[in-house]
Amino acid sequence: MHVQENNAHLPRSVQALAARLVLQANLAYGESNTNGLSYTQRLQARKDCREYLEEALVIEEDNAAALGLLGRVEMDDGQLDKAQALFNASLNSQPRQAQQYCNLGYWALKTERPALAEEHFLQALECDRQSAAAFCGVAHAKRLQGQFDVAYLHYRKLLQTGSEWDSVYSGMLTCAQNLEVHQADADLAQDAIALLRRDGLPHQEIGRFVSAIVQQQYGLDNPNAEISLDAAAEDELLILALTNTLMPSAAVEELVTLLRRSILAEVVQTVSLRDELQPLCLAIAEYADRTGYVLAVEDDEERLIATINDSIVAQFAMSEPPEALIGSLMISAMYGAPFHQRFATSLGQWNLVDWPLAMQAMMAASYYHRADEEAIKQNFDEKAEELCLAKTDVPQAWPAWSQLAYRTETSLKSVMAQELGLNTEHLPATQRIMVCGAQSGQRAMELAQYLDDVEVIAVDESLANIAKATRMASTLNINNIVFWPWSIAQRFVADGHQVHWVDVGRLPSPAMTELSVAAFINNVATSGAVVHMHTNMAEQTKGDKHIRHLIVQHNLQPTRTALRQLRRMVLANKQDATWADLLKDEAFYSLGGCRDRWFRPQDASQLKDLLALVSNEVEWKLVKARDEDGHSLATAPVQKQIQAEALGSEVQSLMGQSLSVYFQRRR
Repeated sequence: MHVQENNAHLPRSVQALAARLVLQANLAYGESNTNGLSYTQRLQARKDCREYLEEALVIEEDNAAALGLLGRVEMDDGQLDKAQALFNASLNSQPRQAQQYCNLGYWALKTERPALAEEHFLQALECDRQSAAAFCGVAHAKRLQGQFDVAYLHYRKLLQTGSEWDSVYSGMLTCAQNLEVHQADADLAQDAIALLRRDGLPHQEIGRFVSAIVQQQYGLDNPNAEISLDAAAEDELLILALTNTLMPSAAVEELVTLLRRSILAEVVQTVSLRDELQPLCLAIAEYADRTGYVLAVEDDEERLIATINDSIVAQFAMSEPPEALIGSLMISAMYGAPFHQRFATSLGQWNLVDWPLAMQAMMAASYYHRADEEAIKQNFDEKAEELCLAKTDVPQAWPAWSQLAYRTETSLKSVMAQELGLNTEHLPATQRIMVCGAQSGQRAMELAQYLDDVEVIAVDESLANIAKATRMASTLNINNIVFWPWSIAQRFVADGHQVHWVDVGRLPSPAMTELSVAAFINNVATSGAVVHMHTNMAEQTKGDKHIRHLIVQHNLQPTRTALRQLRRMVLANKQDATWADLLKDEAFYSLGGCRDRWFRPQDASQLKDLLALVSNEVEWKLVKARDEDGHSLATAPVQKQIQAEALGSEVQSLMGQSLSVYFQRRR
């Protein structure tokens, strides 16, 4: 009634014109949020939307729908104060609009006030009990307040009622990472299956959640639990978990090892691999590859696998077709990569598509991808260091990931302006980002993919990480990124090149004796550049320190055998408190992860020097600081801590505080 009274003085033809313009604006706004379009196309659609709305408001200045939608456009452009004023103006024009309360809720989320956001979303639900957008907003607000269990149930309800949006799956996955699972639950298992089936999610991030469900389902806390091979072979959750994640659980690792042994025992007894066991066999083979073949192997298994591998060599000598090799290859691949076997060169006569579809994922991971990565390594001088190593001792990339995280495409300029409050007018059309310590490249590729105005240079100490990331970038058609070892990055800086953003990931190890990350960043960061870093280092558990001491004491080398022996020692004494934190770390469940943290640990002196560099307030300004939950902190106290630390005070040390800090170079 309020709107009708306000608009009563307008002719119907004028009201109809305003309504048509708002309708066109809505269509343009929908287009501006379509993932299939490029960022430039979406910006143009948002511009068109703004023009339609401004035209409508000239005709009808208190049009509630136009005011609210213009608020959304302003919010998308980072104009948060204007957005809030427009949402409130829309409500003044037409009270009790669920849509505007939702908009205010998302505005509050943008301004990092989740409790206020929840209030607005609840107001929206009072106006419209069926509003899925408001209910989803409550879930987001609960998640950002750390109420992961409540938020998780909200996301589940949304999926059950058909709201299968990307943001719902993404939010649910984030919550799942933070849930403790203490008992078997069929609903949780179905949730995990839904998440693992969903394309475009970073499945590797819910390994802990999935492993906890598997552990409860199989009663692995009970030493007398009976494991049925046939039941496991029909377990969709287990097979999806093996093919998509790495599960950081000693009990689950033991389960997988036991199932693998049972399959081998049956094959030896029956001289065939049952069709019913093949999906589980292939899943275990993929899982073993993802872990770098870290799973323990008994002597009798090694002898049997050696016999099977000899048989495969003989089959090749007799020129048997691929179909005759399928069963033997599946069994062999559970214990070692075909790429490392004597018959590897013979496999090269066939392409990936020559194998049955069900086998292709396993063959790609354990043979074809490894071959591609070896070819990439040949381009770098660092490859010479691997030539004297046994094939099975060549380092493997870590972390193991398969999907990039879901993000909305934007630009680095927008991030710098909206998130950090920086002036971006002086920046060129394309900015250069350098990611130092990119590991296997997931974050670097996410930056390259969701920022449309950047070129990314990712630098890493590990040649295995560089090779894997280069191959993955090619597979994902990400063309605005390169992966380099430190030697090439140093030449790049020596040639006078600079970058506009530096992201510091894993720090170099003490083996990089000639590299100073602080000096490197000081040279590569241009005036106005942003440096993003963390104030803590991972891999510093009591168990890690003890193992590194043993390595020095016994002069151990990073061979597969040595790494397996060190892990066996930990697993044999897993009740000992020394190993508690190490056993919770997913890197422990990968050969590559163990190798990195024990034989190439991060150098604390590099972090200390880096903090000393940015403590110089003449050169650097702290523009943002976040805690480990992602909440923004006041910058003045953090800056004060950095200053105190630079002056030698350990009382106010930032190291180990798990802060994410952003500094801008002043000149």
